[in-house]
Amino acid sequence: MASITLPTVAGVALAATGAAHFVAPDAFRPITEPVFPDDTRTWTYRNGASELAIGTAIAIPATRKIGLVGLAVYAGFLGFRAATA
Repeated sequence: MASITLPTVAGVALAATGAAHFVAPDAFRPITEPVFPDDTRTWTYRNGASELAIGTAIAIPATRKIGLVGLAVYAGFLGFRAATA
């Protein structure tokens, strides 16, 4: 039986957070609106989809490396948007 690793747990947590964007999008509005003031709801869903995909990739050992690359790109994108907002 395979043991559960920290990257797996972190990936599942990120994927769950991404899924939560679709279940309760208004909960993410205060975080999303300052960085994405135009069409905040659409960006909430886009961010949720990104986190769901990246988290899933990180959780699965075979796709973990590409998931971590995706996470770095996504974090850079969000950082850039926040800095220029």
